[in-house]
Amino acid sequence: MKPFAAARLLVPLFCSLAYAPIAVAVDGPAVAGIPVDFILFALTLLGVALFHNYTLYVALAGLATITLYKLTFTGFKFGAGLTGLALHFQHEWVVLANLFCLLMGFALLSRHFEKSHVPVVLPKYLPGDWKGGFVLLVMVFVLSSFLDNIAAALIGGAMAHSLFKARVHVGYLAGIVAASNAGGSGSVVGDTTTTMMWIDGVSPLSVFHAYVAAGVALAITAYFAARQQHAYSPMIKHVHQHTHVDWPRLGIVLLILVAAMVTNVTINVHFNSLADYFPFIGVSVWLAILVSLPLRRPDWEVLPETFKGTIFLLSLVSCASLMPVEKLPPASAIVALGLGFVSAVFDNIPLTALALKQGGYDWGFLAYAVGFGGSMIWFGSSAGVALSNMYPEAKSVGNWLKHGWHVALAYVVGFVVLYATLGWHPEANHKTLPTQSSTSVATPAH
Repeated sequence: MKPFAAARLLVPLFCSLAYAPIAVAVDGPAVAGIPVDFILFALTLLGVALFHNYTLYVALAGLATITLYKLTFTGFKFGAGLTGLALHFQHEWVVLANLFCLLMGFALLSRHFEKSHVPVVLPKYLPGDWKGGFVLLVMVFVLSSFLDNIAAALIGGAMAHSLFKARVHVGYLAGIVAASNAGGSGSVVGDTTTTMMWIDGVSPLSVFHAYVAAGVALAITAYFAARQQHAYSPMIKHVHQHTHVDWPRLGIVLLILVAAMVTNVTINVHFNSLADYFPFIGVSVWLAILVSLPLRRPDWEVLPETFKGTIFLLSLVSCASLMPVEKLPPASAIVALGLGFVSAVFDNIPLTALALKQGGYDWGFLAYAVGFGGSMIWFGSSAGVALSNMYPEAKSVGNWLKHGWHVALAYVVGFVVLYATLGWHPEANHKTLPTQSSTSVATPAH
């Protein structure tokens, strides 16, 4: 995507963010009623959208700029100067540490799953004609419910490469990304955004109903994408017919997932007062990895690249944590729907972090919006960016929108169906926002 084309796409979005509900009185400097904090954050996200090869540096520069601005002009939630900054990250470090451990650990989990040979065995059970492509997208959806959506998208891309003789339609690539994001939207271990909600105290049951919208959206986009792919390059069968599943590796995947889920439930149910003081969930994942070492060696080689991506995401989450979220418009179904479209051009991690700080959302709606919404453009989600590295032809906003038009349609229809069937039920007391003058860390209300 050319920078000027991206600018034409993003500038109207920034104009919409300046709408009246945000233009309220602020304690610090503001431009047209918008706190400068938000403007700096928006510029950071714009830089991420424009400079895909330098996202880590843009995110770190944005975090440094916002931190310096708050040190100089506004102070932090818990006080001014370096003391306020130290108290802020004293409050945030457990969330950041949990995210770091989970993202790094899930990278090893994904490679264990890939090397279990399950992804190459599954296509043996696909039907013929376009229905095979449809079922493959359903498989990606299911895989993403317990694997990171990036891993599910890459596994889907690898299977498509084999099954379609390396000729994969751009519309089908959009379908793979959409299926991976849809599958992760209702599971706290399927997407970084839902994992963030889980770590923050949102119950897994509070995001599960996202699958109502995600299931509808999957059916729509999988149908059209499979038809596109079958017309472009039909599926070839009988690939990897004699491959066998590596059951010990599959057992390691289950061990890691069970360790994370059991630890989170135990801490939140029985030791909730300790949850803000130590990253129990992330540590449990790494203990499971270490315990499994005698069975199979993890792919340690993936960690350096994963580390860069993790620091990038943590930088954006840290930027979001510094925002005066009390100045945002009140959470509503319309705002959640809009966040899905914003997620198509901005990374959904900081959007989720802002929403968690603000509170008052129906978390199933938000999980679906920021998860599936990012599928509408190739760089709108980490899964899309990862898959486009495997298929460079996908790195065209024009082609993605032209051939992946069904993703936007599926997003809106899925959202409407969820709203019409279950309605909007926000958890208003998810977070208690501390005042600017607070001197002690408030315990979140879960």
